[in-house]
Amino acid sequence: MYAIVECGGRQYRAEEGSSFPVEKLAHEVGDQIELKNVLMLVNGDDVKIGQPTVSGVSVKATVVDQFKGKKIFVWKYKPKKRYRRRQGHRQNYTRLRIDEIIAG
Repeated sequence: MYAIVECGGRQYRAEEGSSFPVEKLAHEVGDQIELKNVLMLVNGDDVKIGQPTVSGVSVKATVVDQFKGKKIFVWKYKPKKRYRRRQGHRQNYTRLRIDEIIAG
């Protein structure tokens, strides 16, 4: 059984026991959260697709880690004008571990 959940404007496949990084959430490590934006639920041959969400279904997850992603560089450049700017950026992420999928 797995569910497609929306978190931070993106969609993720959530299976019990799996973990994935999402945009930074304002929760401490060890907190248990409930994701209610379930877009699709698949249990064997039974598929429920939400319009836009599946009612009565939620996903419980635990915050495992708060971390920063890989550093990326953003360049601005204008030819023949001696204009160059380099800026670095590291995105903050939260790693979630899926504990259970509650299908009501």
